[in-house]
Amino acid sequence: MTATRVDSASIRRLPKAVLHDHLDGGLRPATLVELAAEVGHTLPTTDPDELAAWYVEAANSGDLVRYIATFEHTLAVLQTRAGLLRAAEEYVLDLAADGVVYGEVRYAPELNTTGGLAMAEVVETVQEGLAAGMAKAAAAGTPVRVGTLLCGMRMFDRVREAADLAVAFRDAGVVGFDIAGAEDGFPPADHLAAFEHLRRESVPFTIHAGEAHGLPSIHQAVQVCGAQRIGHGVRITEDIVEGKLGRLAGWVRDRRIALEMCPTSNLQTGAAVSIAEHPVTALKDLGFRVTLNTDNRLVSGTTMTREMSLLLEEAGWTVEDLRTVTVNALKSAFIPFDERKALIEDVVLPGYEAAL
Repeated sequence: MTATRVDSASIRRLPKAVLHDHLDGGLRPATLVELAAEVGHTLPTTDPDELAAWYVEAANSGDLVRYIATFEHTLAVLQTRAGLLRAAEEYVLDLAADGVVYGEVRYAPELNTTGGLAMAEVVETVQEGLAAGMAKAAAAGTPVRVGTLLCGMRMFDRVREAADLAVAFRDAGVVGFDIAGAEDGFPPADHLAAFEHLRRESVPFTIHAGEAHGLPSIHQAVQVCGAQRIGHGVRITEDIVEGKLGRLAGWVRDRRIALEMCPTSNLQTGAAVSIAEHPVTALKDLGFRVTLNTDNRLVSGTTMTREMSLLLEEAGWTVEDLRTVTVNALKSAFIPFDERKALIEDVVLPGYEAAL
């Protein structure tokens, strides 16, 4: 089963799992236009197709100011209950349409409070929207399970508040925690108290590390803070020389700490130079638990189907490789073992067999 034998429709039918995907980076262009009009926010263009193209061009520009501006627009329309409900519901439906059977959506509730909502109200609203989306997807015959990761912004001072919300909502759809934002200059250990609190409360967490900053960021995330997964982690390759793993790389691989890899996004941020040379392939071949993710679907102009297609076409992947990273993602998902096992055995493996 090679890339030449698989068409895009077959790839779309494959059951998928995504662990690293931001709510505020994945709105539909048409929805962004409509919500912006409702709240009086000015966009670069009100044509949905042109707006989608603007996002990708801005993200590919290499201009950090322009890249950040893309999120300013999406966040501007996610400050009301109506905006959050719609974005969350459509998020689920878009995953279902892409063949995703399990997804984890992440966002920082502190960034959705300028319209007067409290952080807890933001979480309640997003969970309501996700539930509506899952009900509609199931009714349409494309069920998808979506869990939430709450993010703390590592350069601000509300990380512990977000961690407390992850604990408070852990029985209401929130499955874990993350810190996001500027990696360089804001090490994970700055928020050690929040991670210790989460461990005491048995709430799993991932940490953005090894993208904008190198091995010290990954080391702190894993060895100091105790992350069960690493967001991106592409720079773990700096601890690998001619196939020989250093102590940190060996620890990450041998303890099956999942790497949430986002190829297209990494090209945009300069963490990788091409799909063909993206570290995800070498790390997969070395036995790391790599997973495949979209990061920000609107900003990167991507989907899981597109990410898979790119690896098949440009990096020499096979469908077996896609199945492996899908199973990897479910093995490391922040939901109970029996749910993960059922998704792998009852949905993913039969789905791959049936689709090809």
